[in-house]
Amino acid sequence: MLSHDDVLNEFRAAGALLEGHFVLSSGLHSARYLQCARVLMDAKRAERLCASLAASVRVGNYGAFDLVASPAMGGVVVGYEMGRQLGVPAIFFERVDGKLVLRRGFSIPQGARILMVEDIVTTGLSSRECIVGITEEGGHCIAAACLIDRSGGKADVGVPLHALTALEIPAYAADALPPELAAIPAIKPGSRGMKA
Repeated sequence: MLSHDDVLNEFRAAGALLEGHFVLSSGLHSARYLQCARVLMDAKRAERLCASLAASVRVGNYGAFDLVASPAMGGVVVGYEMGRQLGVPAIFFERVDGKLVLRRGFSIPQGARILMVEDIVTTGLSSRECIVGITEEGGHCIAAACLIDRSGGKADVGVPLHALTALEIPAYAADALPPELAAIPAIKPGSRGMKA
């Protein structure tokens, strides 16, 4: 399996570990941003990262999974590659009217054993929403996996979470920014709309 430094080196080599002032999908602000799309655009790099993540999940001894399910947009590519690594189909949930739902003819067989896969977990909100969707569709989410847990292991998604590595990157509410972050214009690189 890849070490913490190996994973960060993959992100650095892809130009995917950014510094500045970012508004995260959760609405929180941060001085660092992990742009997984840049890491996953190289199929060989995605394969290396997901092979290591799949090995980590296998160590959890959950038995066979029937499906991999991911929240769109960030989880689509990593979910597909994890499905390939584990030899099972991969589906994804899309946000419609603020809720993650299955579209495109995707369905979950009753009682299917699901691995929920994300690119990055910050607060765990998208993961929890996806797991709710899995349950509502009749599936059983056994475990979750992500490339990087940027909560430093603090995010609770409701099932065991496997991450290639964890980073504790502080995130702040808009009204509680440190002065050095408030002095930099914010950009929103994520895929989910701002919370009202």
